[in-house]
Amino acid sequence: MRIGLDATPLLGRRTGIGRYVQQLLTALPGLFPDDDVRATAFTLRGAGGLGAAVPRGVSVRARPAPARLLRAAWQRSELPPVELLTGRLDVFHGTNFVLPPARRAAGVLTVHDLAYLLHRDTVSADSARLRELVPRGLARAEVVCVPSASVAAELQDTYGLPADRVQVTPLGVDPAWATAAPLPPDRRVALGLDRPYLLFVGTLEPRKNLGVLLRAFAAACAAEPDGPLLALAGPAGWGQEADVPAAAAGRVVRLGYLDEPDLRELVAGARALVFPSVYEGFGLPPLEAFAAGVPVVASDIPTTRETVGRYPDLVRLVPVGDVDALAAALTTDWSAAAEPDHRRRRRAVAAQYTWTATAKLTRQAYERATGS
Repeated sequence: MRIGLDATPLLGRRTGIGRYVQQLLTALPGLFPDDDVRATAFTLRGAGGLGAAVPRGVSVRARPAPARLLRAAWQRSELPPVELLTGRLDVFHGTNFVLPPARRAAGVLTVHDLAYLLHRDTVSADSARLRELVPRGLARAEVVCVPSASVAAELQDTYGLPADRVQVTPLGVDPAWATAAPLPPDRRVALGLDRPYLLFVGTLEPRKNLGVLLRAFAAACAAEPDGPLLALAGPAGWGQEADVPAAAAGRVVRLGYLDEPDLRELVAGARALVFPSVYEGFGLPPLEAFAAGVPVVASDIPTTRETVGRYPDLVRLVPVGDVDALAAALTTDWSAAAEPDHRRRRRAVAAQYTWTATAKLTRQAYERATGS
């Protein structure tokens, strides 16, 4: 099968969607060696670096083209067809909400979440354009991939898609998380983490609910003057930066973007991972923390209930936006949670989610799309 994928998310700093695309492109050639897997990018800047970004076994077919012009054209018409960039294909996979028109190739579209529609006040102006681009892609797609059953239900309810056009492809956890060791003391101290710490991981944007976390942490600081620090790891996003309340001054450490090897060590050494999101399409950080054996405090939203929330003795779920409940969870006695049995059970939960399974389910979507 000749398969094209949008690999634009591989360019620049890797966030969640970039990691998803990287893992798909890594797994597919090994699992299905007879396939011709091609990566392309919809961008004028950076497309020349795509060859260095894709894994072995994947060819690059890309022509520099302004992303904004392409999106504008695809938003209004069925031109230009994606085969002008990729050559002849059996199926093209739009991995990041946008599925371009095709001349003959079947279409598969990944919709990671519906924040652009269901939580409009939490997305950027660029993401708001998905309100027009996604319906176009849904109309072009034979099959739509989503990372969770909750997004599948939202997609069907919102757009009236029949269930047989939707494929749930849960994300995976890299096995390296299960063997991650905490940061060495000297590196930890160099980052400003000179005592135990709680950890937030994510892009700093409104959907991640950082303001609520900081207010809850300030309340926890008042209750525990000698308690842990709060480390914030993740790239700048958009929106107004949340201020650190006076009660938490000196106990919040902003680390910015970290590459995955450093992030794994940071998570492995945390007292707990805090995941206070308003909404998520999947929510990989809690599962990665589980793989490292680390406790999790998370918002009680459909996706966390679907993954880690099924194990109430291993995770603390709190109502979205409830500062008092989150503050109480942050002051949990973590001694029992750190016991070997609890760590082993968390790792077992995370081990159920593999990128191999993601790739196999995605390949099934390609087969369904092409009628193979």
